[in-house]
Amino acid sequence: MENLDRLCAEYGFRFAEQITEAFNDAKKAESLITKALNVLQEQGLYAFALFCESRGEKEKVGANKLEEITKELLKEGLQVIQGDELLEEIRKEDGLASDLDRLIFSIEVIESSLIYARYHAKALSKESENQKTDDISIS
Repeated sequence: MENLDRLCAEYGFRFAEQITEAFNDAKKAESLITKALNVLQEQGLYAFALFCESRGEKEKVGANKLEEITKELLKEGLQVIQGDELLEEIRKEDGLASDLDRLIFSIEVIESSLIYARYHAKALSKESENQKTDDISIS
C-alpha cells in the first residue's frame, strides 16, 4: 500500500480540478464537495453514493464527476471494489458494506480526499478571483 496521505492529496486535487472544470466554476465545485463531504460524514458511504445519484440538473455534471472519481479511488487506488457500479459495490452480498474494516477505511480515505478537494477548490476560486481582478486592473 502506498502513502495514503499522498493518495488523498492526489485524489483531492483531481476531485477539485475535474468538478471545477465540469461546472466551469470553482465556487460551485466547492459547494458540491462540501455537501458531499457532509453527507459522507453524517450518513455514510451508501448515502454519499445516493447523494451523487440524486443530484438535480444544476449539480448533476459535478456529481457525476464526484461519483466517477470516487469509484476510481475505491477500485484502483484502494482496490476495495471490482465493479463500476458504486451503489451495487457497496450493497451486494460480499460488497464493501459487508466488511466493516474495509468500509471504515474507505470512508476515511474518501473523507480526507474530499477535505483536500474542498481546500483545492477554495484555492482555485481565489485564483480565479485574483485573475479577474488583474484583468480589470489591466483594462
